[in-house]
Amino acid sequence: MVEQLSTLFEQIKRAIFSFNSIGDILDVILVAFVIYSFIKFIKGTRAIQLVKGVVLLVVGYFIVSLLNMEASKYLLSLVFGNLLIILVIIFSPEIRKALENVGKSSVSNISFFNFRNRDESEIQQAVKESINSVCRACSDMSDKQIGALIVFERDTLLGEISKTGTMLDASVTPELISNIFFPKAPMHDGAVIIKEGRVVSAGCILPLTGHTNIASELGTRHRAAIGMTESSDAIAVVVSEETGMISIAENGNLNRNVSAGDLREALTTALVKENDKENKKIINIFRGSKK
Repeated sequence: MVEQLSTLFEQIKRAIFSFNSIGDILDVILVAFVIYSFIKFIKGTRAIQLVKGVVLLVVGYFIVSLLNMEASKYLLSLVFGNLLIILVIIFSPEIRKALENVGKSSVSNISFFNFRNRDESEIQQAVKESINSVCRACSDMSDKQIGALIVFERDTLLGEISKTGTMLDASVTPELISNIFFPKAPMHDGAVIIKEGRVVSAGCILPLTGHTNIASELGTRHRAAIGMTESSDAIAVVVSEETGMISIAENGNLNRNVSAGDLREALTTALVKENDKENKKIINIFRGSKK
């Protein structure tokens, strides 16, 4: 034990005395900047979920190696032997966008303080208010037969979808939603993306469902809503321009002719996270009294 500690201190000593002040400082700053830029770039996109999968794969490889699981180790070694090629294929869209951004950006556009931290209770309150605003707007647009398509982001990040529209970052109000989808307005044909109770962007292009067994009377908005919920865990709300009917899509399924009250209940159930411990206690008390 003493010998191991002395060896460790000796290595630390050599590292300190071999430190080249200017070159090493610049090297550390450059590496830190690259890592920071990578995290900042994938933040809000699905790429970060792929990174988590790669990290779990690496952790699994180390565990398999420690336990001497030869068959599993061999299979994972085949994957890691071609890991660079696999990562390039998986992240090719992100790599292309990153190179495009590097070419377009200038030093004056670089910002180190773009991250915003919001309290969870503040987010939940904003989500509740956004649900009420969307339900009011949908009810009004339904009466006037104004088409609309609204997507609520959940765990699956929709950064790439948001970038296809106009970035807004605005509070959700019935007036804003109604103005966006007002006929002949610049962004009325696209979708509105709502994240954590705020309108992220409007006029967004969504992927259409590939299923052919869909009712013929359903238009592009309904097909886009189904397609969006097939490729993510988002919830999409559609107001039909022809009939004024409100529909809600989740997990690739479309629930048609939904009332404003049912819409509010469905959105609240899916989006609002109850953190009130006192309410949980009361519920448990009532459950216990029934037994």
